[in-house]
Amino acid sequence: MSRQPANNKHILITGGSGLIGKALTSALLERGYRVSHLSRKPGKDPQVKTYLWNIGKGEIDEHCIDEVDTVLHLAGTGIADKKWTAKRKQEIIESRTRSIELIYRVIKSKPNKVSAVISASATGYYSDRGDELLTEDSPPNTDFMAQCCVAWEQAVDEGKALSLRIVKFRTGVVLDKKGGALPQMSLPVKLGIGLAFGKGKQWIPWIHWQDVVALYLYGIENIHLSGVYNMVAPNPVTNKQLMKAIAKQLFRPLWPIKVPSFVFKLLLGEMSIIILGSTKASAQKIEKEGYVFKYPELAGALKEIYG
Repeated sequence: MSRQPANNKHILITGGSGLIGKALTSALLERGYRVSHLSRKPGKDPQVKTYLWNIGKGEIDEHCIDEVDTVLHLAGTGIADKKWTAKRKQEIIESRTRSIELIYRVIKSKPNKVSAVISASATGYYSDRGDELLTEDSPPNTDFMAQCCVAWEQAVDEGKALSLRIVKFRTGVVLDKKGGALPQMSLPVKLGIGLAFGKGKQWIPWIHWQDVVALYLYGIENIHLSGVYNMVAPNPVTNKQLMKAIAKQLFRPLWPIKVPSFVFKLLLGEMSIIILGSTKASAQKIEKEGYVFKYPELAGALKEIYG
């Protein structure tokens, strides 16, 4: 296995102030890496130098890649933060594509030692596919989620022309009680009104946040890795199984009735696909590369999260 030791390697993170970005920053610093961030605002961590950029205006501090070996591209406007208007959709895509284009512009313009770009993507690439087992070779869907992921990955792939090692992780539903989908799903359960969503049969490509962090580290340190990998646990579950497991972990009931699909469609419109879509993604490719999941089973993942 071609593992790359830390040895004062320097990692630049976009989206470093998010939940995963913060956890990754801590993990990298613990391993002896130097870490810097690209952000819209000055950072507060004295161990991390923050360079400023403005994606909308096409502005970036060109010193951001000084001494950098690897770029971790996590930046992107929240998919589910606001309703999907035409303007919002454009923001969601451009926050992911124009950001990496800015970095490539700097890489092209000055001497540097950047050798790899490791980027987030999402299982939204496949979107709603019923019971089909989805591998990295499965074609993309055609809805907005899929269009966003395709544009995102294509923008990242422009780095191949710069002889960079490119790794893309199609991330599933990250389970973390500090943020993301889990607090929203667990709140009704905590209130004693836990219900499955829609038919409850839709597949949820979940993953524990610690495995997300560990997989990014794996991508950095194992320089034979390149291409696209599903960032999902090896045992997907249905929405009903997930809600049942949350209820069991929190010692609360899960009622046999379900929240009808039309409720989400009325409230969220096109964005309801996030809740009602079924994505059964396979983790086999990254497992074949030698990665061993810390939390392959949902029950163990939720036990660790809720204690």
